[in-house]
Amino acid sequence: MSHGGSSNSKTAAKLDFKKVLPIFVIVLVDLMGLTLILPLLPLYTTAFGANALTIGIIAAAFPTMQFLASPILGSLSDRFGRKPVLVISQIGTFIGFLMLGFANALPLLLLSRVIDGISGANIVTAQAAITDSTTDENRAQGLGLIGAAFGIGFVIGPAISGVALALTGNDYRVPAFMAAAFSFMSIMLTLFWFDETLSDENRAKQLKTKKAPLPTRIYRALTNPLLSILMILMFVQQLVFGGFEQLLPLFTLSRIGLDGAGNAVMFVFMGVIIVAVQGRYMGVLSRKFGEQNLIYGGLALLALGLIMASLAPQIPVNWYEREALIASFEGTAALGSESVAQEINIPLPENGNNGWLGLAWVYLAMIPASIGGTIISPSINSLLTRRTDPAEAGSVLGVSSSLYSAANAITPLIGGVIFQFLGVSAPFMIGGIILLIMLAVATQTLPNSDKPKLDLSAQELAVISGDDRDFS
Repeated sequence: MSHGGSSNSKTAAKLDFKKVLPIFVIVLVDLMGLTLILPLLPLYTTAFGANALTIGIIAAAFPTMQFLASPILGSLSDRFGRKPVLVISQIGTFIGFLMLGFANALPLLLLSRVIDGISGANIVTAQAAITDSTTDENRAQGLGLIGAAFGIGFVIGPAISGVALALTGNDYRVPAFMAAAFSFMSIMLTLFWFDETLSDENRAKQLKTKKAPLPTRIYRALTNPLLSILMILMFVQQLVFGGFEQLLPLFTLSRIGLDGAGNAVMFVFMGVIIVAVQGRYMGVLSRKFGEQNLIYGGLALLALGLIMASLAPQIPVNWYEREALIASFEGTAALGSESVAQEINIPLPENGNNGWLGLAWVYLAMIPASIGGTIISPSINSLLTRRTDPAEAGSVLGVSSSLYSAANAITPLIGGVIFQFLGVSAPFMIGGIILLIMLAVATQTLPNSDKPKLDLSAQELAVISGDDRDFS
């Protein structure tokens, strides 16, 4: 009997790849569209005469709408199932990419990102489908496939963009149409390959589960002494790292004259580092140093990378020609008879003094920045789960994810203002200094992770998760 029980346990713990494969492929194809345009969006917006603040507003539109709409679409998927919500959100993404490609003015660019953001529950719904299709023993492995899809997408997507831009003379509309094609492919895969994962029984069970509103849960988590410092660290590090990712194309354009194809290659370089750290070294580093030390190391490395980048010398790349770069923007924006030189509101390097030092310096800074930005978030989430009762880990991670999304919505606005009014290097230098301050605060206030887990009381757990039962 004992042998049979052990066999059943191993079977339950084994992930059914055949069951989750459609979800993984759909997410990967969907992310290919996102990663095709994400590194290039600031430059595409620049072609329409936007300044840094306007670029920040357009960049913030997607995460802001996603932050507001994802909980609603998530609730709808609990009520009507994963498949219909996934298809509807993918159609919205497809429309958004088409609008992006056909846009001939800044308002249409903004509208395309708003539409994509409102329908941007693709990943959330896919995560729910993975949860439906896994057990407690293999759920982490299943959800890890979503992270793997992100890693693969952020290597392949920018690479495809770089090739497309190189072949079309930096026509930024081409990656947008390619992203729409990938989005259409994901719709077809969902319609004809994906089977509904939410059973009628689980649907009824989830509809009965009531949680406090998200702002209430965030407030309760932040006012809990045990969790507050980790939640604040999550928000601040993504505020800084998200701003770094959003502003990097503008920074390299302005500091070293790097065009869309060059920026795409740089994002591929960063993607390879991120995939290597997450896929090969994250577990090893966590076991050797512990999550808390990885948080400290990640903050220090990210701060170092940002400060290094801010000090990069203004030496344009060897192939840089100011007039040719301006002409490529003119072709994308189709500004007619107006002189695009009067329309570009991002400072560009002058011709001359070209060389490799500026490019090499930025690439060198990308190494600690990419490693640091990659290890902080999973280390914080891992430490959060260690400090929380397993029954409430999902709710606590949900609050952490919400703060992460909120930071992504805010950071382009703050970064755009700093870039425009304080200078090209200011966002990175200020971000690095903030991270060093947070590192000092964390080392003084973060409880020692080597100590036994500090269990929260039943009432404290209920407060964070939004359970309003009376414990008196």
